[in-house]
Amino acid sequence: MEARAVKTVADAMAIVEERGLSHVKVGLFDNDGIMRGKYMSKAKFFSSLEKGFSFCDVVLGWDVKDQLYDNTRFTGWHTGYPDAPVRILPQTCRDVVDEPGMLLFIAEFADQAEAVCPRGTLRKVLTKANELGYDVLAALEYEFFLFRETPHSVREKGFRNLQTVTPDWFGYSMIRNSVYSELYHDILGMGQTMDFPIEGIHSETGPGVIEAAIAVDQAEAAADKAALFKTYMKVLAQRRDLMATFMAKWSMDYPGQSGHMHISLHHQGGSSAFYDTKAPHGMSKIQRQFLAGQQRLMPEFLCMIAPTINSYTRMVPGFWAPTHASWGIENRTTALRVIPGSEKTQRIEYRLGAADANPYLALAAAIGSGLCGIINDWEPLAAVEGNAYDQPQPAELALPATLWEAAQRLKASDAARSLFGDAFVAHFAASREWEERAFRKQVTDWELSRYFEII
Repeated sequence: MEARAVKTVADAMAIVEERGLSHVKVGLFDNDGIMRGKYMSKAKFFSSLEKGFSFCDVVLGWDVKDQLYDNTRFTGWHTGYPDAPVRILPQTCRDVVDEPGMLLFIAEFADQAEAVCPRGTLRKVLTKANELGYDVLAALEYEFFLFRETPHSVREKGFRNLQTVTPDWFGYSMIRNSVYSELYHDILGMGQTMDFPIEGIHSETGPGVIEAAIAVDQAEAAADKAALFKTYMKVLAQRRDLMATFMAKWSMDYPGQSGHMHISLHHQGGSSAFYDTKAPHGMSKIQRQFLAGQQRLMPEFLCMIAPTINSYTRMVPGFWAPTHASWGIENRTTALRVIPGSEKTQRIEYRLGAADANPYLALAAAIGSGLCGIINDWEPLAAVEGNAYDQPQPAELALPATLWEAAQRLKASDAARSLFGDAFVAHFAASREWEERAFRKQVTDWELSRYFEII
């Protein structure tokens, strides 16, 4: 049996038996989209498939450096960090790159913990889409930098003077992808092995930067594929004495790294809900309403799209990242790019997305806001023609400038609470406030250089 053929609990048990595995890999994704997991014995795995298992809920109560939040209600010292119930998803079965015969299964939090689980949050939004009569298709594309470094060397260097895999600015280079064809083929092969097939991959503008576009799928599966791609791209790189970073901006000398999302709605039954042959640019009324919801709610949902301190260094004029909730037709200076096409290809590119976002939460925000536009019969403001950076934008479209401000907007958002639930909004906003406070405790190199001698 092939891993992709696994759909049921019985299938999962059968493929483990067929391969003679004593253990399998099981993992889930935390607030920040980081995969946490373990090797699990066959006996424990079989039991967990049928009854679920328990996972310490601390992974929902700490940050990217395993530091415990001190401001969340869902879990903390006040709850004693108990185990939370988790379900294994048989249909997520995958082969594992560089581990012949090994299988990987995605899990997600259940019961009360599902209310703050990123994958559960996306599914809540997709359930709403289903109730409205729509299927959601999505595809994510990521830019990431590669370095000739290891986890030890970057720390020994203090994350300075890092050597990128390739020098200089050379986007879409046939020289680069030919000289490094073995690496590119390894990445493409990983996509096939782990069922996140890569539709296109090329060098981007900047030293050592690559862009990979993952093939379109149903939105829940698309999020799984994106989250696994980010995780295993790092694994593949480190096993080859390289390092990949998905930081929104690792150096102010180079453009930021995007995590653009391509989204379309289809009526249940197959036809596009976005495409109307008689409308300008093929934009149906549903697409206009969906776009309007994304535009109007982008400032309120921003911290789900831009979840780190570093995210906000990317959103500056002239570096391919929007600064307002603007939209345009085939316009790459706007936050939302409408891509006219056909029944199959008419879609919206949510260009604000950065590579550092949790794919589950970024898609939940991008899709959920669009559904609000349909439900409320909203219309978008006027499209931007030309350079959006050079044109004044309405004040209500201005995006929060810091993570703290973005967290406050999420907390105050009635739309967010309606879509994602009070428990998620309170928990995630608090986690972003924690991130901001952790940053405020630091003295940066810029401050030392600027003030140490002179002030």
